[in-house]
Amino acid sequence: MSQRFLNSSAHSLRRSSKSALARAIEALQPAGRGLALGTGLGLLACSPLAFAQSDAAKQESSLAEVTVSATGMAAGDMATPVQVLGEEELRLRRAATLGETLAAEPGINASHFGAGASRPVIRGMDGARVSVLSDGSELLDASTVSPDHAVTTEPLLANQIEVLRGPSALLYSPGAMGGVVNVLDGKIPTRVPEKGLEGSAEVQAGTAAGMSAGAFSLTTATPLKNDNGQLVLHAEGVARNAGDYRVGSGWGQSKVPGSFSRGNTGSVGLSWVGNQGYLGLAYTRQQARYGLPGHQHSFEGCHAHGDHLHCGSHDGHDHDHDHEEGGSVPVVDLTSERWDLRGEWRKPTAGIAALRLRGGLTNYRHDEIEDGSVATQFRNKAHDLRLEMEHEPIAGWRGTLGLQTLKRRFSATGEEAYVQPTDTQRHSLYLLEEYRWQDWSFQGALRHDRQRVEAELSNERRSHSATSASLGTAWKFQPGYSASASFTSGSRMPTAEELFANGLHMATATYEIGNPNLSRERSQALDLGLAKTAGDTTWKLNAYHYRIKGYIYGATLDAHEGLQLLQYTQGNARFTGWEAQLSQRLSRELSLSVFGDGVRARLEDGSALPRIPALRAGLRVNARLAGWDTMAEWTQVLRQNRTAQYETQTPGYGMLNLGASYLWKSGGNQWQFYVKGQNLTNRLAYAATSFIKSAAPLTGRNLVVGLRMDF
Repeated sequence: MSQRFLNSSAHSLRRSSKSALARAIEALQPAGRGLALGTGLGLLACSPLAFAQSDAAKQESSLAEVTVSATGMAAGDMATPVQVLGEEELRLRRAATLGETLAAEPGINASHFGAGASRPVIRGMDGARVSVLSDGSELLDASTVSPDHAVTTEPLLANQIEVLRGPSALLYSPGAMGGVVNVLDGKIPTRVPEKGLEGSAEVQAGTAAGMSAGAFSLTTATPLKNDNGQLVLHAEGVARNAGDYRVGSGWGQSKVPGSFSRGNTGSVGLSWVGNQGYLGLAYTRQQARYGLPGHQHSFEGCHAHGDHLHCGSHDGHDHDHDHEEGGSVPVVDLTSERWDLRGEWRKPTAGIAALRLRGGLTNYRHDEIEDGSVATQFRNKAHDLRLEMEHEPIAGWRGTLGLQTLKRRFSATGEEAYVQPTDTQRHSLYLLEEYRWQDWSFQGALRHDRQRVEAELSNERRSHSATSASLGTAWKFQPGYSASASFTSGSRMPTAEELFANGLHMATATYEIGNPNLSRERSQALDLGLAKTAGDTTWKLNAYHYRIKGYIYGATLDAHEGLQLLQYTQGNARFTGWEAQLSQRLSRELSLSVFGDGVRARLEDGSALPRIPALRAGLRVNARLAGWDTMAEWTQVLRQNRTAQYETQTPGYGMLNLGASYLWKSGGNQWQFYVKGQNLTNRLAYAATSFIKSAAPLTGRNLVVGLRMDF
């Protein structure tokens, strides 16, 4: 992300940031389901208005800094690449899923599984290599198990999204080689509202899927208070509804069957806010119902014979199948109930700057419904707890020491129960230290994890331990210029699914076979950055290289009429790539930007890894006209012909996006109207990162309009 983007929202970030480092800990005690929420979800919705405010306006705020809540450092001081979507930009980027919200960021793509599920793909890595957090606490949903499982965070309710790598990422995960995505929200108040009552309401509509959405957020101070603090209440909600979406011209059908998505999210939180910190609890309930495009009943009965697929009788001959859909498109019916506990105690005693607590308890379940009946049930019950201590500077070094514990019980039953019930426990200890000297800043992190995974049916148990370390530095070698470098030696322990999967997974058209003998991955990552952050011309360039020993991936052993036999195996891999952006201010009202990114991922023998994003580049023009912030953008994605065995190539495509927004104040409230046109040439496009790219192309021409009020 460009420094201008960072600067444009710095003021709002400082106000919402809880500062300092890991913001972590997660524990959660169940409580009843009481706390019903769901009321008044009426107004709502931010839209994925993926156009930015004018560069001219951003230039005016170029002296501001963005605080990254995960570390408490300004973005310009980070030793490794950090991307921050603050309130202003995030309002214009929000989409129905987290993956689509971040997909335009340099180095980030989306897994794209229709309209209901989409995870971030960072530098070609996805799944467990990208950790998604809710304000420092792991989400504990089932999205890392399969790309057709939704990420249980609501972008419309996010205040800020941070993407971390290097030393700061080690605070949260031992295996997030791609990065950590930290979604900050306001469900637990951390301050007393200045006006006594603050909030927002937003409505949105889109044409490609007949989408409508609305969101609200309210924070109010209660009468319960004393000299030490006050009780603050927060409530928020989102409701959205979208039918099957239209695709670009030339696909054969105008819409993707089964690509509808609808759902709602509600949360209520209560927090005691005092002079030295806060302690709060929140309950969130999310419901979603979305289709699974590309599901084929013709795969039923397929099974593995050694390293070959068998789809037919045992008479030595395969038989043709009727590929007509044998019923309605399968539907996911998802419910997630989550409790969050967060607290911070500032300056509790001499030598300690702050103590922080994060806890999470999640009861996640979703049913996959076929022909009106539940075919497969997924359940995930998990909790985690983080406790951190930030110490005062010692010889100029400031840092955080933390403990984390996590327990997860995952089960799948029914027709597609390709993973037996498993219990996962993980215990972690981590340390992050930071130091500044003149124009230099330094970061160092160390983390140790121990994990045990037990398979219920086979009575197998696997234990792993991992130690990771990272060092980074940033140097402001002259005003407006900076250079950065980091080196990370990391470990990732295999997941329960990689160890014990064994069965047909029709959503991704795969038959998956786990490997209980997998060992941990070992990675070495070098990240280099150079940036110019001041003046009419600004730019930023990052280059990286990962060498991963024992990289775990699903190797395709065989394929039959679109069904692939995947066996989890290990091999040495390399990821090499870059991210760049250049912006030129032409006048006070007009600016021009070019941007791009690319990654090449391959095994040691030179063969390509599957579902790697293609190189892309773009041109953007921003202008401020009569109070309107306007944008015109062309993004060109090249053909992806570096594909793994049995993987099809993806054609290149270009997309034209236009947008405008207008901001004004009335009656003491702030209003914003926006309109956005996406893929205006109606280009047919496929995502190279998707398992179902042929069955679910990207959205065609789409017009989005929205109205937001802040009070």
